[in-house]
Amino acid sequence: MRLVVIGGTGRIGAAAVEQLRSLGHEAVAASPSAGVDAYTGAGLADALAGADVVVDVSNAPASGLDPLTFFTTSTRNLLAGERAAGVRHHVVLSIVGVDRAADSPYLGAKLAQERVVEAADVPFTILRATQFFEFLAAIADRQTHDGVVRSSTGAVQPVAASEVVEAVVDLALGPPLGGVVDVAGPERFALDQLLRAELAAAGDPRPVVGDPQARYAGALLGATTIVPTGAARLGTVTLTEWRAARTVTR
Repeated sequence: MRLVVIGGTGRIGAAAVEQLRSLGHEAVAASPSAGVDAYTGAGLADALAGADVVVDVSNAPASGLDPLTFFTTSTRNLLAGERAAGVRHHVVLSIVGVDRAADSPYLGAKLAQERVVEAADVPFTILRATQFFEFLAAIADRQTHDGVVRSSTGAVQPVAASEVVEAVVDLALGPPLGGVVDVAGPERFALDQLLRAELAAAGDPRPVVGDPQARYAGALLGATTIVPTGAARLGTVTLTEWRAARTVTR
């Protein structure tokens, strides 16, 4: 099977490409650095030629384009190219809770991306993931002001990036579901408590203050805003296990 992974040089994409190749599939890592730009369309037709499946795990650039413009334009370009190439399955990685956090510009942009996929005539599967353990330090940094982490007290259910990769690969190799699959970690935390524990484990002295009015990615979080509320694919790696593995790796 030939699979094109958009964002194939990033954290999730590179690992997905590696897994797909290890299973004997032809996996193409497509990204601007590899000459394929879904936003401008550069290199897209050549990359999609002969593809059976397209997996979109791309992320909006850190600066420049706003996420809404990036995700909707890139997705429309991809889907048009897929129709022309006869692609049979479009898989996109999204975020759990995008339909409950419309006040977040980024999550709202991901929801708009999903709507573009759903409205197209290419068979699709949407995988929504919770926050990755690997992003906890960055989340704390974004919520730091004057040396204090002011964090939402809303619920989170973080997952190891490796388990998101496994879900991406499984769905890409399966039939289009025409709907949404949630993937999350096995444990649920209040975000402020999680960040407090993670900073303490890292020897980071920053205090964490829980504030129900503090925003996460622009959204106010409640008990169910960005965690699964129905059936979900649950990982098995706990925070303690992930932290231990990270220590061994270091």
